[in-house]
Amino acid sequence: METYNLTSISEFHLTGFSEDPDLQPVLLGLFLSMYLLTVLGNLFIILAVSSDSHLHTPMYFFLSNLSIVDICLISTTVPKMLMDILTHSRIISYVGCLTQMSFFIVFICMDDMLLIVMAYDRFVAICHPLHYAVIINPHRCVLLLLVSVFLSLLDSQVHNLVALKFTCFKDVEIANFFCHPSQVFNLSCSDTLIKTMVTYIVGAIFGFFPMLGILFSYYKIISSILKIPSSGGRYKAFSTCSSHLSVVCLFYGTAIAVYLGSVVSHSPRKGMVASLMHTMVTPLLNPFIYSLRNRDITSTLKRLHS
Repeated sequence: METYNLTSISEFHLTGFSEDPDLQPVLLGLFLSMYLLTVLGNLFIILAVSSDSHLHTPMYFFLSNLSIVDICLISTTVPKMLMDILTHSRIISYVGCLTQMSFFIVFICMDDMLLIVMAYDRFVAICHPLHYAVIINPHRCVLLLLVSVFLSLLDSQVHNLVALKFTCFKDVEIANFFCHPSQVFNLSCSDTLIKTMVTYIVGAIFGFFPMLGILFSYYKIISSILKIPSSGGRYKAFSTCSSHLSVVCLFYGTAIAVYLGSVVSHSPRKGMVASLMHTMVTPLLNPFIYSLRNRDITSTLKRLHS
């Protein structure tokens, strides 16, 4: 197989979903609609939380930041894809590819970190309600947010440092609609051991262990809810975390699909669909999940509409 020296690489080629000219207007309309719905839906969440003093609580503070991150996440991939469809060109520069990859890792990791923090918030609220105001105070909320930002930047920089060490590539075609980190790594023909170590170690630190933390939190939450004597009390307690649980299942479900798609399946089409679900569908559905399953958000949005 032909390899390409780094000195001769100035750009990569994204395969996209289809090269059929008749499908381009359909894809443009579909992805543009999804992008606009995602941005508007998350902006409504941010507006509702900022405009209603009753929503100035830790849970909604983290939710509004999750909405900001979701807007940033989808904005790292979709505008470039829409431009590719309009210009009939799927070329991305080497620097542009690394930049897109860097921002993608930051925001996808921020999503992960915020879901962990929100699980911790629900754990304290349900399992230690009398100490909630002391444990989850405004200073602690800001600290948890800053730690999430720091860990996300650290994750991004680790990937960048490894990517910058690549000296040759097996190909210049990325079988996706954006520069997905795993696919960029797979194109490299050097430092296989380092690539593998970074993939598994970083994946464990920022994927497996956070998921275990969330599972442990919900184990304790469900145990506490089952101890509530009245069915009404159990329903009320569970309803406060049902939206977050739905978002967690959606986020990790699509993340696992992306991972398994890259490991098990060799079909580029399936990998792109899994990436689409993880990077576009999840940010799109998050505001709808919180709007439909949260009475406080729903009532605030109705007041804003009226």
